[in-house]
Amino acid sequence: MTTADQTDPDGPTGSAGLADREPPQLPTSGSSSGSASVSASGSASGSPGGSTALPHPDPHPGRNRALRAATAVGRYLRAAPGTYIWLLILGANTFALVRMSPRFRKYFLITHSTNLSELSHHPIKVLIASALWTETPSFLFWFVVFNLFSVPVERWLGTLRWLGVVALAHILATLVSEGAVAYLIDAGDLPYRTKHTIDIGVSYAVSGAVGVLTWYFARPLRWYYLGAATAFYLLLLGLGWNFTNLGHLTAFLIGVASYPLTIGVRGGNWRPSGTLLKRPASWLHR
Repeated sequence: MTTADQTDPDGPTGSAGLADREPPQLPTSGSSSGSASVSASGSASGSPGGSTALPHPDPHPGRNRALRAATAVGRYLRAAPGTYIWLLILGANTFALVRMSPRFRKYFLITHSTNLSELSHHPIKVLIASALWTETPSFLFWFVVFNLFSVPVERWLGTLRWLGVVALAHILATLVSEGAVAYLIDAGDLPYRTKHTIDIGVSYAVSGAVGVLTWYFARPLRWYYLGAATAFYLLLLGLGWNFTNLGHLTAFLIGVASYPLTIGVRGGNWRPSGTLLKRPASWLHR
């Protein structure tokens, strides 16, 4: 007979044979064809058992960590360029200040101060120069203070509005404090030599930043902050009744009065609950 034995698994490939044949099975993960298929798809390695490929170890972990940290610091600095350029200048000037002889340092500071004598002869020069120097070398202190108050204001308001607030506070507070000195000299309550006193530093500008930062917080934290900051400046004036502390209080109030500059700016009404610890990390990843 020409018909094949029914028990022969390799029988003829006719229609009857196809009907009786079971459908082809997918290769198992342990087979060589399955390994090749999975490897081609990129989901597993070609090793027996189909185990996932292990990531390659980082050959330079220390260098890459340093690069990521430098990138994060760069983002943070770029978010407040005005403040950090100011700090850079202040740091360089502090470095120069400590290398001056005491006699020359006093002369230099007097001629760059916003005292009555210099304001009457070089008003623009001393209004700018006095904000770039400090009477005593204290860069580390101001670095901390700038990061607490000036940096948040610039990040929130932007560089132009931040500059407007701190410049306005510095200039107007200087004029108010020196106006009080002129009045007291004319009244005979201060000696004439007070016209040449040292009045230099960044504290008026920073006090303006402290004031405008009031509007960054949401109520009721806003009013707690305003009350505490006002009490601080009033205490300063009470402990030392002088034209410098009068200028501090004036600059702070000018910052508070700069509320119109904050209208329409996104990012205010900040509440610390749930974000106090997360916010510094979010700044680094912007």
